[in-house]
Amino acid sequence: MSNSHALIGEGNEQIGLKTRAEKTKLIAAAGVGNFLEIFDFTVYSFFAAVIGRVFFPSDNPLVSLLIAVSVFGVGFIMRPLGSILIGAYADRKGRKSAMLLTIMLMAAGSALIGFAPPYEMIGWAAPLLIVLGRLLQGFSAGGEIGAATTLLMESADKNERGFFVSWQFIGQGLSSMCGALFGAGLTYFLSDEALHSWGWRVPFIFALLIIPVGLYIRAHINETFVGAEHDSTTGTTNPVKELITTHFRQFVIAIFMVMPMTLLMYIMVFYMPTYLKEITEMDATMSYMISAATSIVMIIFALLAGLACDRLPKRKPLALVIIAISLISSWLSFQLVTQFWPFFISLLVTIAALGALLTTGLLIIMEAFPRTVRASATAMTYGIGVTIFGGTAQIVVTWLLEITNKNPMAPFWYLGVMLVIAFIAYALFKEERYI
Repeated sequence: MSNSHALIGEGNEQIGLKTRAEKTKLIAAAGVGNFLEIFDFTVYSFFAAVIGRVFFPSDNPLVSLLIAVSVFGVGFIMRPLGSILIGAYADRKGRKSAMLLTIMLMAAGSALIGFAPPYEMIGWAAPLLIVLGRLLQGFSAGGEIGAATTLLMESADKNERGFFVSWQFIGQGLSSMCGALFGAGLTYFLSDEALHSWGWRVPFIFALLIIPVGLYIRAHINETFVGAEHDSTTGTTNPVKELITTHFRQFVIAIFMVMPMTLLMYIMVFYMPTYLKEITEMDATMSYMISAATSIVMIIFALLAGLACDRLPKRKPLALVIIAISLISSWLSFQLVTQFWPFFISLLVTIAALGALLTTGLLIIMEAFPRTVRASATAMTYGIGVTIFGGTAQIVVTWLLEITNKNPMAPFWYLGVMLVIAFIAYALFKEERYI
């Protein structure tokens, strides 16, 4: 067995970063791209109703919303292609090069959305610009998590992997919190006219200001793996082909393992402000503040799960318990949505489980694949899983709310069934730990 395919415990030790400065720089480099990815996705979701009226006008506001969240889903179409091409690029040319590419693509997509003229100004060219921006964002996002998260994991010592990987999702929590705070602040301080005219664009322009910082940091980190350096020992020239031919069963099951974290994120965090405005009489500012609070909880439990994983010989039992908690607490959230404090508490429990599952689930997946295909495996399982389940989640729950005359439990009818399927997938997955 070659070094790049060796399991932990077979005499191969991972060389981690030694100084606090090196660790801080790496975490910042890996986190900034994912922050931007989730931030842009979050603010689009939070402002879906506004974007729907600006770019997809209709006599029925719910129809405008449905079109807007459908365009939100369009970005996911490009995720599988991005995960394949950028994931393979990261396995061949290095994690660092792939991370620089993804952040530049994300910048282009964000600029198109942030500066697109409204429908009333240029007609159907306006929504086409939004669609193109979402396609670029989706392609970038497809490869982002594979390159950035594998770099984090491979830079850590074997007893710090959970802690390092958790920072990827701490970045997601920070981005969703920032997106929610932007939503709360803009809806509170701006009139409806100002919000529709220019206010919704502010967070997208804010994201563009962060991109030069991300490019600078990523250009000054160390590489952990370049496939070309190992071809003579591994024979790997096509990481995607090796993944499909050698690890197909694990790969397919891993896609269903991505499903619960994706659905919980896109329904319980990103869609929740829209859901609360449709189902309850809660004002927009309060719904955004609830999302900000849930993001803080997600950050805390992503970190706690990472620390716990570093002390557990097996991570799968923890993941199974987390999914069971998610099933019960999400049911309670929708059941109690009209009772503020019981709903809020059950929602926080659900988000705590989500934060823990993000770190635990992705670490289980990543460690089960050798380094020669790890970035491809991570990017493709996450990209395909998020496309199938995350890209359709808001469309499905909006449609269920429409056909059930806004039944508060409608989203759970979908989410609950999928969580049961995810529990089965985790039970079937073979947990391994490659270096």
